[in-house]
Amino acid sequence: MAAERYVDHDVLKAFAQNKVNVPKEDAKERRRQVNHLRERLEGYIKDHPDFDLVKLRASGSTAKHTAIRRRKSEGSDADVAAYLRTTSTDIDVSTMLTWLRERCIEVYGKTKVADDFVISNHAVGITMRGSGLKIDVVPVLYTGEPDDKGYLVTRDGTQVLTSVTQHLQFMKKRRDTAGDGYRELIRLLKAWIRESKNADPDLRCKSFLIELLVAHLWDNGWNGEKLQVNDYPRAIEQVLAYITRTGLKTPIVFTDYYKATEVAASTRPIQIWDPVNPENNIVGIYEEADRQRLVSHAKSALDILGEAAYAHSKGAALDCWRELFGPAFPGA
Repeated sequence: MAAERYVDHDVLKAFAQNKVNVPKEDAKERRRQVNHLRERLEGYIKDHPDFDLVKLRASGSTAKHTAIRRRKSEGSDADVAAYLRTTSTDIDVSTMLTWLRERCIEVYGKTKVADDFVISNHAVGITMRGSGLKIDVVPVLYTGEPDDKGYLVTRDGTQVLTSVTQHLQFMKKRRDTAGDGYRELIRLLKAWIRESKNADPDLRCKSFLIELLVAHLWDNGWNGEKLQVNDYPRAIEQVLAYITRTGLKTPIVFTDYYKATEVAASTRPIQIWDPVNPENNIVGIYEEADRQRLVSHAKSALDILGEAAYAHSKGAALDCWRELFGPAFPGA
């Protein structure tokens, strides 16, 4: 494919800074709200001895610096892992989410309504009506293992091994080698997925999936070439080409914290294994139709980049990129 003539790395970098990256003031507000929750939650949990609060850890995209700017209608997100330890063998850990929701309600007292606290499959979501911020508090059953290992407890009581510390180290190891462009590339790809979901609400592609695809390509390259994290148009093309040509049919396994032989055999349509848990396929619930839909979106985006590369004018090239990132591109 010919080199980009009108939309180059600098154009995409400026777009990321102006329209994709989380502004400093928004990041500051997220930290303030999360700190408020962390400071007060400990006291309320002490008064309810079913579970002991061992520690709170910032987690997710915000902690990894891969979160993207949210539109007003979407609100903003921050994730906090609440490491809890049972105080009795008689306590049913499947109640952790309901119990944690009650504690979060107590933290905010009469300043919020019950509908602002929503239980999802693995977290208690708290919506701040004033700022639009949404904090997801994730209960993690702590058993004393090192590296913040613990068991994320889902709504039905399923326990999934996780480690906030190891997930952050996994990201940091690659970012330290690749440079700042590594995380900004992830943010740009997340912005593309958001736009794709606006056009197709049935599209499934979680944030963590994007992070692990980029990690895999950074570790292994694609088609004999390293992932070009300092050339965003080329890097985006590489990721889209990988999705399109492999069809996401090849299992992705990382060996930072376990051996590849520890991953169990699976027949799921997409297999991308959690870097800290060889038993957790992070897209294990995706069906064949979900795989095909994501691959189709990647192929369409790759075709659009081909048109942009050969566009006869800057305006035509920008129109192509707007199909990927929306009408705000280039967002100067």
